[in-house]
Amino acid sequence: MKLIGNILDIKQNRENGNKDIEVHISRVTYITNKKDGRFFQPFDFEDELETPLILTGDLLARKNYKQQEEGEFEFKVFDLEDGEYVLNENKELSLTVAYDPDADLRIVNSLYYEITISNEEFEQLKKERAQARKEQKKKGNRR
Repeated sequence: MKLIGNILDIKQNRENGNKDIEVHISRVTYITNKKDGRFFQPFDFEDELETPLILTGDLLARKNYKQQEEGEFEFKVFDLEDGEYVLNENKELSLTVAYDPDADLRIVNSLYYEITISNEEFEQLKKERAQARKEQKKKGNRR
C-alpha cells in the first residue's frame, strides 16, 4: 500500500483534477452475503495482489467530509465506463494516514479496499485463486 499525492485534496464530490493522486492497493477484500440457516451472513475473501491495483484520485470522493478520527478517511469509488464516471455502490475504500511533520509526508497506516460481489462470483473467485495457488506451488517445487 502506498499513497502518492495529497489525500486531503479529495473532497465530497469527484473531481477530474485529482488524477495525480494515486492509491496503490496490494490487498482486496471481496464480500458476499450467504444465507446461513434463516439469516444472511457476510463472508469475505482477501486476495493478495501480485501487482498493486492503482486507484487515481479522480475515481474517488469522500463519503463524509468530516473525519471519523484524525487521519481516517472513507471514500466512494467510481468506475470509468465509456468516458463517464459512474458511482459503484459495491466498492469502498477506507484508509488511515499519519502525518510526519519532519519529512512533511503522509504515511498510510492501514488501507482497506472492499468489493461486494454476488455469491456466484465469490465462489468462482475463490476457486480460481485456489487453482492459481496450486499451480504456483507446483512451479516452486520444480526449482
